[in-house]
Amino acid sequence: MQIRSVDVWVVNLPLTNPFTSSFETKTGETRTVVRIRLDDGIEGWGETMWGQPVAALARRLGDELVGTSPFDLEAFHARNAMVPFFHGYLGYAALAALDVACWDAIGKITAQPLVNLLGGRVRDRVPLTALVTRADAPDAADRDLPRALAEHAAAVVDGGGFTAVKLKGTRDVFGDVAILRAIRDRLPEVNLRVDPNAAWSVPDSIRAGVQLEDVDLEYLEDPCTGLEGMAQVRSKVRIPLCTNMCVVRFEDFAPAVRLGSVDIIHGDVYKWGGITVTKNLAAHCSTFGLGMNLHSGGELGIATAAHLAVVGSTPILDRAIDSMYYLHADDIIEPLELADGSLTVPTGPGLGVNVDEDKLGYFAALNDKEGDLTR
Repeated sequence: MQIRSVDVWVVNLPLTNPFTSSFETKTGETRTVVRIRLDDGIEGWGETMWGQPVAALARRLGDELVGTSPFDLEAFHARNAMVPFFHGYLGYAALAALDVACWDAIGKITAQPLVNLLGGRVRDRVPLTALVTRADAPDAADRDLPRALAEHAAAVVDGGGFTAVKLKGTRDVFGDVAILRAIRDRLPEVNLRVDPNAAWSVPDSIRAGVQLEDVDLEYLEDPCTGLEGMAQVRSKVRIPLCTNMCVVRFEDFAPAVRLGSVDIIHGDVYKWGGITVTKNLAAHCSTFGLGMNLHSGGELGIATAAHLAVVGSTPILDRAIDSMYYLHADDIIEPLELADGSLTVPTGPGLGVNVDEDKLGYFAALNDKEGDLTR
């Protein structure tokens, strides 16, 4: 049973509302989609971050997969161990697209959902985090912004049934502090987080962290850059620190533990290079007593289904995960249904999703017209 062909598309999908972080405002996502087709007609689908640069690399790596078995994933990763060294995140993303497609095919060959192949279910539903950015209150004056975003957060929580809220922070450190206080006053029971994407200095991170201790944040994510800076903040602030920016490969793990830089690590199938790698990260976090959650790079339905299978089979992933899925205006699969702030772990073979090839073609044509929307 061998891979006969690999096809690659790049798609653009709009968001329902602009999304602002400390370094960009975006109105849509660009994603790379791959399909492997076996000699018996079985197909496996994968999806990953970013656009044409990743797609070019995925095509090259996909050519090397032709004539091999989708079961031979260890050999595939061993052959390409240096790809991330030369290509960084682009390399991890391209490897992950093909990795997920192989897992999807394996599930279809064995007639098993991916969650079963990864160890079986420990949960059936996965809660998502409600994401709040300053773009959610575009007309609010500066002095009214905290109240306006707190009301927006309350409306999202009430409407979607979310139990966790994450504010995307900005370079306006103490403006973010005011917003978090307003959200906490409005939503006293919600699990609250903030992520400035390392936009704060170490001194400001310490000052803001001390001021936020009584706000009862679930965690403070990447307030500043680097393991050394995070360790300084963690030594002075009584809020758990989380990262998806300074522990991004296994070479970072031991230094982070030695320095005491973080309490929680965000994994990501597409930033770490595949499903088994992400499960291995979970094992590392469990061994060293760290928490773990999942980062979101704007996954559409294919990629989201893979994340759901990972969370559904991994005990340590017991927090509401980051996911921008509910913010997309459409999808290239039959949509996953958000209910009570959660998504159901798919039960069909492989990823358990069905790709709408008409929509895939439509959104690929949109990328041809617009170019890549995201870096």
